[in-house]
Amino acid sequence: MEPMLSVRNLVKRFGGLVAVNHVSLDIYPDEVVGLVGDNAAGKSTLIKCISGVYHPEEGEIYFEGKQIFFSRPIDAREAGIETIYQDLALANNLNVSANIFMGREVKKNYLGGLVRVLDEDYMLDASKKVLDQLDIRFSSLVQKIENLSGGQRQAVAIARAMYWNARLMIMDEPTNNLGVVEQRKVLDLIHRLRDQGVPVILISHTLPDVFAVTDRIIVLHRGHKVTEKRTSETNSQEIVQYMVGALDDTRLESETT
Repeated sequence: MEPMLSVRNLVKRFGGLVAVNHVSLDIYPDEVVGLVGDNAAGKSTLIKCISGVYHPEEGEIYFEGKQIFFSRPIDAREAGIETIYQDLALANNLNVSANIFMGREVKKNYLGGLVRVLDEDYMLDASKKVLDQLDIRFSSLVQKIENLSGGQRQAVAIARAMYWNARLMIMDEPTNNLGVVEQRKVLDLIHRLRDQGVPVILISHTLPDVFAVTDRIIVLHRGHKVTEKRTSETNSQEIVQYMVGALDDTRLESETT
């Protein structure tokens, strides 16, 4: 099976600081990959290079078999790479449907196109369909985002990405500041994305969540990828040792060659 995303020897510098240091990884269809590391490990910088926020100084990125370069985040989104950050980029004063179509509203014409107004019925119907696809239920799609729980807001952000044909989902701390029940709902959504063929890169400090949903775990430490393991073949204690720099597979490989 060919990887959907391939990163090869990626390097990103900020002045004299090397935030991402020759990192390579592959993401395959139908899998969830955990990207973990301590603060300043390079996780956020790496995904921002993938999603077009930052431009790496070295290395190559391939998506669906083609080498790509995204000059802007919108280019990555149009290619099918959706990144959901902790702030979710939702408008609290708008309803569920309006947030799913925010910036890409559908309009209908009157008077031969002289007048164009929002097609709210179409957007409501389309929103319901994508929410049903993900088995997400709301009492009303016209309630404002500010009235929803944290887990429900995450669900809206995920539904928006799915409606606009996400091929790869990157999620940055999606269960942060959520209660146990809400965390479970978000993790169920991640499972559902994988089951529908959308691979997920999950960035999280919450290792129980990582072990609950991922197939593989990649650990960064000070900009280096120090290990990559099948989730079923490791445990939290070992991953923590990699996160703090006590273990480093790349160092062991260099010492044995």
